[in-house]
This record gives sequence, structure tokens and C-alpha cells, in this order.
Amino acid sequence: MAYGVFAEFYDGLTRDVDYGAKADYLCEIMKRHDHEPGVTLDLACGTGSLAIELKKRGVDVFGADMSADMLTQAQMKAAEEELDIMFIRQKMQSLSLWGEIDTCVCTLDSLSHLKGKSEFKKAVEKVCGHLSQGGMFIFDVNTPYKHEHILGNNTFVYDTDEVFLVWRNTYREKDCSVKIELDFFAPEDDVYIRESESFREYAYPLDEVKELLSNAGFEVLDVYDDFTFNTPNDDSQRLTIAAAKK
Repeated sequence: MAYGVFAEFYDGLTRDVDYGAKADYLCEIMKRHDHEPGVTLDLACGTGSLAIELKKRGVDVFGADMSADMLTQAQMKAAEEELDIMFIRQKMQSLSLWGEIDTCVCTLDSLSHLKGKSEFKKAVEKVCGHLSQGGMFIFDVNTPYKHEHILGNNTFVYDTDEVFLVWRNTYREKDCSVKIELDFFAPEDDVYIRESESFREYAYPLDEVKELLSNAGFEVLDVYDDFTFNTPNDDSQRLTIAAAKK
């Protein structure tokens, strides 16, 4: 999906995400596998926060996202930091680059936004096709547990200085997906302007994700309970997966 309205408020609503710590975590995963990041793609880079942090750590990084609104925010933020980062508009499942990359990272359950396993399959195949031999793909995905028990049919409300957000979920058991409907109420003069956006996220059992990766040409190196180096458990909400091109 392509965030439109959400792009304007995304950073304010994700202030709790420590992108610096996330960049350190990804670098540590690479270090544990004696992998130099080299040319690195931040796939589904959003507003560029992670790419900026990786660049500050000396990584030769560029970003790709399908949302023009998100990329506009990313370009402005990189310019403010006086960082030279290229951002390109591309879909994950039709990724087309000019040459090989050494590393691809994809975070904040971006792959979970793809419409079913066929689209997931296309995306990981495209990543593998662009990676150099032995190149690393590090990404995270939501778990079925999170979709059923955490997101479920719940409603969440966020109130910031910039926006009042009502977040409504509808869980669908047959494919373990969650439809997410967002209603944004932004103050303008003496009234609130309402804008809406909706999308669906999918979750798959770990065995299915591993099979998709293997079929695409990857070897799974490690699977972690998100943002740790712990083994996942039955109530893990997000998995971080490190894979290498065979």
C-alpha cells in the first residue's frame, strides 16, 4: 500500500521508534555474520529515518518506497541533516535497480503489507535477484499471534499535537490478515479536518516464510524475537529474519 495522508503524520505517530537503536541492531546482526554492509538498500524506507541513521554510521545506503509522499518527507529530512542519500520510488514486488547491492534491510513489518503470499514471493525474489553472492537480507514481519491476539478486532486512539487518530482493526481468520482503517482528525483554524486511509496486513507461520525464502534463493541464517537476539516464542509479535543469498 502507498501511504498518502499517513505520510504527513507518520513521524509524529512513531516517535517511540528508536531508529538509532534499530540501526545499531541491524549493524550488529551483520557483524555477527562477518558481513560488511557495502551498498545497502533500505526497502520500504518510509520517511527515511532508518536510512539516515545508517548513513550516520557510515553505511552506503539508499532508500526505496512506493509512496511519493513518504519519499518527499525522507528527502527533506536528509537535506536538513546535510546527508547525501538517494531515494527512489519503487514497489517492493517490482523492484528494478541499476546494479547489485550487498545488503537489503526492510523493517517495521513492511513486507506484511504485501497482498498475500504471491506478492511476498515476488518481493523476496526481486531482492534476491539484486543481491550479490552471499549478500544479506534482514527484515521483520508480524506474527500470526500478533494479528490474532494484539491487533485483532481492537480499536486504538492516538492524540498528539498534530493529529487525533482513531485506528480500527478487523481480523480475518482465513488468511490471518488484519484490515486497518485510520481516521485522522487534524486541527485547522477552529475545526478538525477528517481524512481516512485503510490497508490490510498479512501474517504467515514461520515455516511458510522460510519456505518462501528458500524457494527464492535464500538461506535463513537466524530468526530472532524482534529487536533482540532471543529465540522467538509462541507469543512473539514480530520476527527479525536474517538471510543470505545462496
